[in-house]
Amino acid sequence: MRRPLLRPALLLLALLVFSPPASAQTLEQQLKEVDEYAARAGREWNVPGFALAVVKDDKVVFVKGYGVRELGKPEPVDRDTLFAVASNTKAFTAAALATLVDEGKLRWDDPVTKYLPYFQLYDPYVTREMTVRDLLSHRSGLATFGGDLLWYETVYPREEVIRRVRFLKPAYGFRSRYGYQNIMFITAGEIVPAVTGKSWDDYVREKFFEPLGMKRTVTTYKQLTSAENVAAPHNEVDGRVQVVHYSNVDAAGGAAAINSSAAEMAEWVRLQLGRGTYQGKKIFSAAASREMWTPHTVVSGISESAEKFNPTVHFNLYGLGWFLGDYRGRKVVTHSGGLDGMTSRVALMPEENLGVVILTNSETPLQSFLYYKVFDVFTGAPARDWSADYLARAKAAREREAAEAKKIEEARVPNTKPSLPLDAYAGTYGGQMYGDAKVSEEGGHLVVRLLPSPAYVGDLEHWHFDTFRIKWRDSVVYPYPRGWVTFQLDPRGKVSEMKLDVPNPDFDFKELEFKRRN
Repeated sequence: MRRPLLRPALLLLALLVFSPPASAQTLEQQLKEVDEYAARAGREWNVPGFALAVVKDDKVVFVKGYGVRELGKPEPVDRDTLFAVASNTKAFTAAALATLVDEGKLRWDDPVTKYLPYFQLYDPYVTREMTVRDLLSHRSGLATFGGDLLWYETVYPREEVIRRVRFLKPAYGFRSRYGYQNIMFITAGEIVPAVTGKSWDDYVREKFFEPLGMKRTVTTYKQLTSAENVAAPHNEVDGRVQVVHYSNVDAAGGAAAINSSAAEMAEWVRLQLGRGTYQGKKIFSAAASREMWTPHTVVSGISESAEKFNPTVHFNLYGLGWFLGDYRGRKVVTHSGGLDGMTSRVALMPEENLGVVILTNSETPLQSFLYYKVFDVFTGAPARDWSADYLARAKAAREREAAEAKKIEEARVPNTKPSLPLDAYAGTYGGQMYGDAKVSEEGGHLVVRLLPSPAYVGDLEHWHFDTFRIKWRDSVVYPYPRGWVTFQLDPRGKVSEMKLDVPNPDFDFKELEFKRRN
């Protein structure tokens, strides 16, 4: 039976629906809009400098730097300026393991202990059952950022970080829920040398940096500090943006060690949008790409407030080294990164063959919303001022923080003093996972030093009872808010333990054990 011809009215409707709008922007107009918006947003957020790259249809159509590499100095950010990409490293680690899967040297569901016999978690069952796939999908049962003080600015090499995580208690059941885990990605990275005999650093250079022409991209602190055209990290303390030094996070390895430029990360985006093929050369298979972009873990539900703020996002999932979601009916593959004074974003919209790279030398939310603006422009979505909306959210967050700080001040009990003389609190404290801390009396006040992290020196000021407020010295880069050290006494009235509580969104000091050793 023949299908009836469309009536004229329906034919007109079909043309309106399926034909491109007559007012559609040219590529040049799209990029001009993105450029102008990016420059304005950078000013609104007081970002010292950042770089933006856009990839469309396997071409790098836009790369530009904005602002300066370092406040107070004139050198501009350009397409080749190096930034820490931080957790955007994780996708490289997943892809490195994917190449080994393609070569038949590894399987996603192999147990980790097959390659790293020293790998051990708190629960023997989890140790035995943990697979390569589990390492890459944040379902180990460990808390988000759990154990990160083991690798952040410590003297521990990667293998020692992995060995010590056995003392970290899980927060949830194995594979029961999402917990963002850097140490599991460090572990995944160390599978590479176990299989190939090459360091993770050398392997990602050989497999990705060299064929993609990423000649400036580095993985170690020594390489970074000897490079030219490097952005300085900045953070904000008491409303003032300041320059801070790079932290040595070589121990982060497969979780966060890469430093790169917008121009070179754009080539990485081309490889990803090419589903493993770059300029006609297959670097990893399309099947491996599909595996990395397949949901493995539900990150979270979309809250009511999040739904109102961004109503076209419905899912928040994690694959292997990538967050997976949707935006305006299209799949989004993305990851952010953050280290001291640096934030970054790689975002892909595969159905549009579109990718975005944002690298910043600040800790603002710029990377959190600028890629949405690029997506909006290239998909013809209604205009939205993302920067203004995020500024409003940031203002509300600051007000909540101020209210919380006021409550803490009001809860302080006045006119108390320590139970013991200051020298009675001096000594060495420690535990199996992290190691030791030393407390000493210096110049009439107490000073605490975290021995695995030489930069971590804090002066203690009495707060109330046996609790002291800690003020970290300038050697500590991270802009911690107020924190406390509480000394516990045993039944004999002697100090038996020290507890650190430094509230912040990234590092959990309360998971560190500091029993009195002497």
